[in-house]
Amino acid sequence: MKSHHTLILGIATLAAVFTSCKKEPDDDNNNTPHTPKSAAVYVLNQGSFSGNNASVTLINLENDSVTADYFMAKNNRGLGDTGADLFIYGSKAYIITNVSSQLEVVDAVTFTSIRQIPFIKDGVPQQPSAITGYQGNIWVAAYDGSVTVIDTVSFNTVKVIQAGLNPDAILAAGGKIWVSNSGGFNFPNYDNTVSVIDPVTLTETEKIVVGTNPYTMHADAYGDIYIITRGNYGDEKMRLRIIDPATKTIKKTFEDFEAYNFTIKGDTAYVYRYDYTTLISSILMLNVKTEEIIRDTFITDGTQIETVYGISANPSNDDVYISDAKGYQGQGMVYRYGTDGRLKSTFPAGVNPVAIRFLLK
Repeated sequence: MKSHHTLILGIATLAAVFTSCKKEPDDDNNNTPHTPKSAAVYVLNQGSFSGNNASVTLINLENDSVTADYFMAKNNRGLGDTGADLFIYGSKAYIITNVSSQLEVVDAVTFTSIRQIPFIKDGVPQQPSAITGYQGNIWVAAYDGSVTVIDTVSFNTVKVIQAGLNPDAILAAGGKIWVSNSGGFNFPNYDNTVSVIDPVTLTETEKIVVGTNPYTMHADAYGDIYIITRGNYGDEKMRLRIIDPATKTIKKTFEDFEAYNFTIKGDTAYVYRYDYTTLISSILMLNVKTEEIIRDTFITDGTQIETVYGISANPSNDDVYISDAKGYQGQGMVYRYGTDGRLKSTFPAGVNPVAIRFLLK
């Protein structure tokens, strides 16, 4: 699981009232059909496990200024314990804290709190792990195997759907909801499936076998879904695989490298690797159209990143943002690279910066 693998401007009041009474659109900040301009970057800092120090760092792209612990600054309280995911959908941002078992809903621009939604069932924390948005609902996967569908207007629970063991990622793509079931708490008997959920009937229609301990997923522009399976940390290695949604099968597995995390921007996937022999992190570039490696090393200027922890690309200009957990000790960093692999700027972050999200305007 994320927490177990050593290990994301002002809106007028009238606009806030208007957006609060309608469903959020699906052409949101994470899946938009046009080319908007990025106004800011939100970095979710996981914090130290059980340290109750999750936070969000704001990077203002207008002037490259940084505000540490932005949630605290706007709400006069801490975010919670162990940040897991941050997702911007329409006019709101949704932040999961895994150990606190809570979903924090904030205004995406002002970052002031709108609602806190606890994830507790029969007195037991559900430990939410990942979130996505689709058809005016928020979909929250939790380690207890559930996917909770929440209406973005009323914040009422629409339905709770059972997926597989310990879901670690959730993705809306191709008119379906995809949930990777890691089974990470069931060591050594990991899960090896992805649940496919119909967003109309709100039911799991099938489970696809994808490989041991499936983790993060992203869709490309050609209908395929890329997924990392983390194996058993022994003879089964971490692999990047491609799911064909039409046949519900794995169409390709990249056997030449171990993949830990990745992002896709346009036709390029940026895939993070770690070499346990050299103790060096590196990132390769993959063409998702041809499914071939573009170049083995994305960073071309010789800069070294100690512990890659998150990676994302700016939808406005293709800059690649890479977070560094700095050995999981103390303050992390975020590095901004151009597509040529040369460092453009650095920004301080919090402890274990795990997710990087872009606020668009």
